[in-house]
Amino acid sequence: MTGLDLTTFTDSYVAVWNEPDAGRRGAAVRALWSDDAVHVLQPPQEIRQAAAGLGFDRLVLEARGHDALERRVTRAYEEFVAPGTFSFRARGDADRLHDLVKFRWEMVGAPGDVAAVGLEILLVGADGRIVSDFQFIEG
Repeated sequence: MTGLDLTTFTDSYVAVWNEPDAGRRGAAVRALWSDDAVHVLQPPQEIRQAAAGLGFDRLVLEARGHDALERRVTRAYEEFVAPGTFSFRARGDADRLHDLVKFRWEMVGAPGDVAAVGLEILLVGADGRIVSDFQFIEG
């Protein structure tokens, strides 16, 4: 993991969410995340509020393993990117501390307006693949 190029790594991460070809998207998931990796999402505030209204005091969504990760990425692609409404891009603020990488991304509309911002905190294994992926929707 010592030779990890942060720009290439974060650009590859964001690219998988924009990938239109299901085969390439699946291959990218397997290349980026380890076999038993986990993606943990803190949902946006409105979803957390709705869950609180149902009596859930803490809502965290989790996808574990390549099949679940591929479903998660595909679902996001189909909802946001495939209709031509949005795309994702890294903000170029990646930083690394040992085996942790953090960076922000944006979901942008066709005219380039930022519709959402997220923070990723990634635990990267010795092989350079993601072991744990923590995603926070910030706005």
